Amino acid sequence: MVCESLSEESGRADDICMFYRVMKTLRVSAAYSEITRLPVMLLLLSVCECDSSRVKGHTGQDITLPCKYDRKYYGALSMCWQRGEIPTRGCSNQLISTDGLRVETRASSRYQLLGRLEDGDVSLTIKSLTEGDAGRYGCRVEIPGWFNDDKHHIDVSVVTAPHILTTITTVVGQTGSDVTATDSMPTQTQTEVRITAVQQVDHLENFIWNSVRLTFIIVIPALLMTAAHRVWRRDQRLQTDSRLNQSDEEEGSPL
Repeated sequence: MVCESLSEESGRADDICMFYRVMKTLRVSAAYSEITRLPVMLLLLSVCECDSSRVKGHTGQDITLPCKYDRKYYGALSMCWQRGEIPTRGCSNQLISTDGLRVETRASSRYQLLGRLEDGDVSLTIKSLTEGDAGRYGCRVEIPGWFNDDKHHIDVSVVTAPHILTTITTVVGQTGSDVTATDSMPTQTQTEVRITAVQQVDHLENFIWNSVRLTFIIVIPALLMTAAHRVWRRDQRLQTDSRLNQSDEEEGSPL
């Protein structure tokens, strides 16, 4: 319309029309660029729409990584736990998954869902934590609809379990005196060795005491019976000798 309204006799008509066409083309290209870029922006927002937190645990102990969803609102939902960043769909390097009612897959018995699934508690419990368990974990709850999944990242750090201070009390002898030993145990293995040594001492004491009781029950009665038998045999010999002497005296006496 602008080009038609310009006079053909004007020397600037062609330049103005050319400028108008270029500007119109640029506006259309810009609008198309915004339209095509919108799904990409939505996709990026859906991928990054997740929160993260940190949890610290000690080696040899259990650790729980929290994750929940609104079971009353959504109903039973499938979900999965994995190691590393959560992908666009599903779980990669999957550890455990559930259909909302029961556990479907499990990579190891060390991974447990001990929360109430009927309440939407899908927190992951890792048994007997090791240093190799450190790193990032991801919880994905599959909510129906496009880009609706609930995603959580949790970074786990593992530290060595603290030293154990052990106090051991044992009773020695028949006096009833207590002996208490307190040592700082650098590891759980050394603590178990110390407890085993004390148990062996207790077993030795029990063996000695049982031997003494066995001596009183069996050996001493046997000795008493042997002594009584010897006394009885001696009395028998004395009686026999006495009868023989009386017989001899009767035979040697005058009629």
